[in-house]
Amino acid sequence: MRPAHTDTAPAGRAMRIAHRLHGLGPLAGLIVLCIAGTLLNRDFATVDNMMNVLTRTSFIGIIAVGMTFVIISGGIDLSVGSMAALIAGIMIWLMNALAATSVNHAGGHAFAPLTIVIIGIASAFVLGGAFGCAHGLLITKGRIEPFIVTLGTLGIFRAVLTWLADGGALTLDNNLSDLYGPVYYASLFGVPVPIWVFLVVAAGGALILNRTAFGRHVQAIGSNEQVARYAAIRVDTVKIVTYVLLGICVGVATVLYVPRLGSATPTTGLLWELEAIAAVVVGGTALKGGEGRVAGTVIGAILLSVIANILNLTSIISVYLNAAVQGVVIIVVAFLQRGRR
Repeated sequence: MRPAHTDTAPAGRAMRIAHRLHGLGPLAGLIVLCIAGTLLNRDFATVDNMMNVLTRTSFIGIIAVGMTFVIISGGIDLSVGSMAALIAGIMIWLMNALAATSVNHAGGHAFAPLTIVIIGIASAFVLGGAFGCAHGLLITKGRIEPFIVTLGTLGIFRAVLTWLADGGALTLDNNLSDLYGPVYYASLFGVPVPIWVFLVVAAGGALILNRTAFGRHVQAIGSNEQVARYAAIRVDTVKIVTYVLLGICVGVATVLYVPRLGSATPTTGLLWELEAIAAVVVGGTALKGGEGRVAGTVIGAILLSVIANILNLTSIISVYLNAAVQGVVIIVVAFLQRGRR
């Protein structure tokens, strides 16, 4: 009689090959879309257009990297767009306040403009981490479903911003805006700064997820939370950290976004949560948790931006239906993931 492992080895190899082929699906879809875009409009394949697509992808892509950890662990966050809007509003309000009070009666400056910008950027990271920690504590210690918690804070964040802006817009001081502008508009080796930041965040996220004990714990919790508890994994702590990571990613994306327009309004970050979740699920992360890849999320974010760019260049359908396209993509991918964990 043959040893048992001789029967299971081919099956194991077949499963690994099938898994790898499944992981290549988003990349294949992106390649097909790029070819179609080039055929439909010659401007699509230009370097300027590609850089524009990647720069616009960076905001959602950075948030989607953090969202990958949350979804793999079995959670969800519907508030990231509103969170980004509130962080942007508080950043601008804080920097304007410091600029207004930095000149004393003798004409001296308490804070240099560069210092004010640095304080504003630091506040975004602190606020993002704090909001994420609050989500994690409410979900783990408060025993409230992630959907309910983040649905509630979605409304709270945007309402607070609307109150701060008195229903209008919070606009950054012109002098500070000129100093802050290079964070978005500058380039390094011909590549815009937001793209570099996106690459660094994605590389760091992939390293944490694939090469650390924390990353393995995130996947274990998403696969089976009860078994993870039996395995002595600190489930609550890991979940809190995933939401903190997501909050910090939102802060990073907001830091890059603020100098683009120099203002925050009640519509800032609208539907960012839809785009981030779509990028994650299109990239192959299971909505039920337990499985996912940061590289897939990056490809998913770029793929969705390419779809929007093709719609803008070709007018196949109205650009106003872009959110509808993303919604359809989420539903279709969720349908295809039925029963998958």
